[in-house]
Amino acid sequence: MSGDPYSAEVREYFEKPAHAGQLEGVAAAYFEDQGLSIRLTAACEADRIVALRFQAHACPHVIAACEAFCRTFENAPVEHLERFNTAQIMRDLAVPAEKTGRILVLEDTVRSLRAAISDQQALQPQN
Repeated sequence: MSGDPYSAEVREYFEKPAHAGQLEGVAAAYFEDQGLSIRLTAACEADRIVALRFQAHACPHVIAACEAFCRTFENAPVEHLERFNTAQIMRDLAVPAEKTGRILVLEDTVRSLRAAISDQQALQPQN
């Protein structure tokens, strides 16, 4: 074992987060807990997420998890947000068990984003 606390995937997502930033005028969710903050923004067309962005003040594992979330759910149906799985993302990124609470903050933010998208869709005129 190399002693490196971060997997190659965590390093890649942390060093080159393609989805870092924010979108304007779209559904947004913000959550702050355990000394970290996460903001997610999503642009949707009909029932599909066409763009996702994140901003995070967090450790490399959480930033990598935010990037992994965006890569997984961008271009997916909105309803797929309900499939976000904390245990799966922790396995995929080799996140240590002691950081479970931090990844749960991302889960809470994803749930809030889903609610924000639903609220935004309810306000849109129906054709």
